[in-house]
Amino acid sequence: MYSIVKRFFDIVFSLLALIILSPVLIPIIILLLITGEHEVFFRQDRVGYKNKIFRIWKFATMLKNSPNMGHGDVTVRNDPRITSVGRFLRMSKLNELPQIINILTGDMSFVGPRPLMKAGYDRYSQELKEKVYNVRPGLTGIGSIVFRDEELIITRSSLPPHECYAKEILPYKGALEMWYQAHQNFFTDLSVLFLTGWHIIFHKSDLVNKLFPSLPNRADYVPQSKMKPVMS
Repeated sequence: MYSIVKRFFDIVFSLLALIILSPVLIPIIILLLITGEHEVFFRQDRVGYKNKIFRIWKFATMLKNSPNMGHGDVTVRNDPRITSVGRFLRMSKLNELPQIINILTGDMSFVGPRPLMKAGYDRYSQELKEKVYNVRPGLTGIGSIVFRDEELIITRSSLPPHECYAKEILPYKGALEMWYQAHQNFFTDLSVLFLTGWHIIFHKSDLVNKLFPSLPNRADYVPQSKMKPVMS
């Protein structure tokens, strides 16, 4: 029943969001048209609900050939593939706003696990592959909040980027998404939406752990010797 109600609210609020945010979306579109490679939107295949592939919408923040450059699907801090305008859009999370279209069409929800590229999804354990997208992927989610500075973790790690992502990030992120599925309700979703905005402004805050004290312990999923600080 909750999934039906949630889908209703996704449709209503995605329509409202497109209208209310148009004064922000239109200037970004114009700015991207006149800078960088003059690309406005970035479309890419992602793994979605019940592991079906869909095309995600984002504002373009990286060079068009970026998937074939550098570390591929893994992005590090100060990645040279990111454009100057793209850096601001990524830090402010404004690059994610076009995914409101994906929410409206039913590919995504406002809250859920972030949709990964197939290469990233394949780094999950088989058990998590079968479970993580039993809910619609989200514009934001508990994993996105806890790993809000994922690029910094990868950059600081002594492991190669792809190995760091597979060993230091995905096991705990998967546990967080399983926690979300077990605690999915209006309070959790509204709290995640609030925390997303809160941590953009107060990026060093630990409010997420205070609001959700039952979150899995990161030390249980990431070896202590390899743990890196989440916040800069």
